[in-house]
Amino acid sequence: MLRHMNKGTVIYLLMFLLLTLLPLVVTGRSMQFILIQIFVFGIFAMSYDLLLGYTGIISFGHVMFFGIGAYSTAIMFDRFEPTVGYLVLAVIVGVVLAGIVSFIAGILTLRLKSHYYAMLTLALAGLFLVAAEKWTSFTGGNDGFTFGLPDILRDSNMIYLLCLISLALLFFGLRRLTASPFGKVLMAIRENEQRVESLGYHVLHYKVVASVVSGVVAAYAGVLYIISLRFVDTSVFATDFTIDVLLMTIIGGVGTLIGPLIGAGLVEFAHHWLSGLADVHWIFERWIILYGTVYILVVIFFPLGIVGTIRAKLTRHPLRKRNDLKGVGS
Repeated sequence: MLRHMNKGTVIYLLMFLLLTLLPLVVTGRSMQFILIQIFVFGIFAMSYDLLLGYTGIISFGHVMFFGIGAYSTAIMFDRFEPTVGYLVLAVIVGVVLAGIVSFIAGILTLRLKSHYYAMLTLALAGLFLVAAEKWTSFTGGNDGFTFGLPDILRDSNMIYLLCLISLALLFFGLRRLTASPFGKVLMAIRENEQRVESLGYHVLHYKVVASVVSGVVAAYAGVLYIISLRFVDTSVFATDFTIDVLLMTIIGGVGTLIGPLIGAGLVEFAHHWLSGLADVHWIFERWIILYGTVYILVVIFFPLGIVGTIRAKLTRHPLRKRNDLKGVGS
């Protein structure tokens, strides 16, 4: 079976296998929680990368879908018994709502330039935020609320495995999608939309499908996020999450899928490490300034993101070697 897989797939499978065994080595609750957050935001960042990296669509309100998934799960567990059945129902409700909202937003704006979509998603995210703040009888407002979990998820190791398995399945699923003819059309739209239209493709259909898939994956990330916290408040609709996920995608490498996962790991560890240094020196209380400095340095030295820059150097290296040999021969 391994013989029929390419080298990249085997490497990724081994990485995920090692991550499954990691709780046997790393037993600290705080480190396990950070890893869970990396898995969750890795899924969220991959959903954003499908829009930005593969289709060339910019969204400033992508957190809206994340929040829809989070609140659908929390409200379901708060109003009904916290069972596996209601968890499945909450996931279905969350992804369907996110799919409907992303479909409507896509149909209304994606026929125009992408910045209209960016502005509309930002406005819609703001509406959802205001609704969550004002509809206190349903959402708990800014105070939020806690809820119970199914018995099977009361062990943090099970949440860890659920998030990791979800990450692996979605990674390979999106990888297959982007490598398919559909994914090739998305990349062609990103590079030259007019040329794709001239070839007879209905660009709007492809953009809307990409938007719906991205929204659904983001909603599922919101479900996992809220399960790991067992608490929800209006912060799940905050624009900060969109900025974070944008940074994760750019730092890791736009249009690579594995890049957003690396970016999620770096950003989450940076958050934890820099904020944890506040006791060492007062300057670390302003850790966001240091974080911004790190981001600027990454953009300068890795203009295509970490994965994108490394990949570009590896692909250029053999050509450079060949040209050098030609020069010697002549």
